[in-house]
Amino acid sequence: MISLDRITALAHHTVRLVICKGDRVVDATAGNGYDTIMLAEEVGPEGRVYAFEIQKEALCKVAESLKQQKLDQRVTLIHSGHEYLLENIKEQVSVVMYNLGYLPGGDRQVTTTYDTTIESFKQALTLLKPGGIITIVLYPGHKPGADEKNNLLPLCRQLDSSKYVVLYNRLLNQDNDPPELLVVQKKLFYTELSS
Repeated sequence: MISLDRITALAHHTVRLVICKGDRVVDATAGNGYDTIMLAEEVGPEGRVYAFEIQKEALCKVAESLKQQKLDQRVTLIHSGHEYLLENIKEQVSVVMYNLGYLPGGDRQVTTTYDTTIESFKQALTLLKPGGIITIVLYPGHKPGADEKNNLLPLCRQLDSSKYVVLYNRLLNQDNDPPELLVVQKKLFYTELSS
């Protein structure tokens, strides 16, 4: 059973609905590695996780955690911003996860920003295979997080509804701008219209 007020747990539950053993998936913001580890467990030994992180120290900690859990052979760690997805991934993926904001326990001045997140999101859409999903945990309680939310929501509203389904989860009865979850799924079947 999951608690609906834990948005990150809801994101994990959501991606587990679509991941199959052997899939290729992305953790666009590795941070402390919780999403990376979950993804590595879900894809199995034949799968591949691409995990991006701009902070070298955080990436080293993720590498150590993966090694301790014997999951390191399933993960490609990439010391880079998530706006470079297409430079590092050359195959379709079933899941792309974002947990935006700053690294818990880290420097709060180092945070994701709307410009790189928007660029990354656009690239993720091109990598996503039919039926695949993108989850984005938003943190609107601080200025960069509010900027990301205010730029991502209009972009998601404009996505072609014949190709994508967009779900937006908010905790309506909570104070202090709690985290929110965006889920985008590329439809399994859609018709390309030619002019």
